[in-house]
Amino acid sequence: MRTQIHWLIGDKLPAHTAILEAVPGVGNVGKLVVDALVTKHPSRTIGWILHPDFPPHATLSKDGLVAPPRLEIHSVLLPDGCTVITIGGDLQPMTAAGQFEVADTILKLAKVSKSPQVLILAGLAAGTEDRGIHVICADEKVRKNLESNDILVSRTQPEAGMIGLAGLLISLSPLHEVPAVALVAETIGASMDVLAADRLANWIEEGLNLPLDLDLDTTEETAKKLLASMEISGSIEDTLADVEHISESNFYA
Repeated sequence: MRTQIHWLIGDKLPAHTAILEAVPGVGNVGKLVVDALVTKHPSRTIGWILHPDFPPHATLSKDGLVAPPRLEIHSVLLPDGCTVITIGGDLQPMTAAGQFEVADTILKLAKVSKSPQVLILAGLAAGTEDRGIHVICADEKVRKNLESNDILVSRTQPEAGMIGLAGLLISLSPLHEVPAVALVAETIGASMDVLAADRLANWIEEGLNLPLDLDLDTTEETAKKLLASMEISGSIEDTLADVEHISESNFYA
C-alpha cells in the first residue's frame, strides 16, 4: 500500500467513541459538520494521511508553513467529556486505486483502534423540499443493530451506488469487521449547504446519542472560512471533476 499515516502526536488513535469521516462533495454537507466540530470544540491535529495520488497541491498551513496534500486526523473533545476522531480535508485521491488504498488504510486504522463506530458523512442532491437523512449500511449485523434501536435503514438508496472514498469506506467495512454507517443528507446541492449540515448534525445527536453540540452559527462561520479557502486554492468542484465524473445519483463524500 502506498498510503502513509504521519503521526504528529503519538503513534495511534486515542480512545474514542466514534470516527467521523468526510471530504468535499455535494453541498459539502459532511465536510461542514467535521470542520465545525474541529472549530468549535477543543481539538488537535494528531496525524496526516498521505498518498501519492492526492492532487499535487501543497498548501500554506495556519502556522505559515507549507504542508503536503493530505487528509487530517483530529482528536476532538466533546462537551460530555468523550473524544471523537475526525478524518477530513479538501481532497481525495485522483485515481480509483488511490481511493481504494486510502479507504483500506482508514478501515485498518479503525479496526486496530477498536473504533466503536465509523460514520461516513455525505450529501445527496435532491429537491428544495427534500430534507431527509439516508442511513446506509453494508453489513447485515450493523443494520440489525440500528433497526433494533428504531433507526430506519435505507434499502433503496443509493439507487445508483456511491462513488469515491465514501462508497469504498462503507462497502469495504464488512471485510475489515468495522461497524460503519454512511449518513447521507439530502441537499439542494449548493456549494455550502449549511442547513443540510445542521440537519445532519442534529440527526447524529438524536439518532446515535452522540452530543456533537453544534449550532447553526458555528456551521455558517465554518462555511465562510471554507469558501475563502476555495477562492485561494481553486474550487472543490474542479478537484472533484478530476477525480471522477459525476454519476446520476450525485453521491459523494
